[in-house]
Amino acid sequence: MEGMPRTPESDRIQFAVIAIETAAKKMGVSTAELTQRLEAQGLIEGRLIQFYDTLHTQSPDYVADDIIETLYNWENGV
Repeated sequence: MEGMPRTPESDRIQFAVIAIETAAKKMGVSTAELTQRLEAQGLIEGRLIQFYDTLHTQSPDYVADDIIETLYNWENGV
């Protein structure tokens, strides 16, 4: 995105992409599959974007572990 102005929205989107890529790699699934599962649970907007201010201060591994745990809990009704 060279030459594109940085905005709060673009920062959030880039953060979500990195989190999803990292989590997918840890889970051994494609980013498309993980994105679909996260969207089905409302976790992209409801977790990664909504809590960006807190989560973006953590390491990519921490955020990936958090989103994986949250996904498993939400899919299993915990």
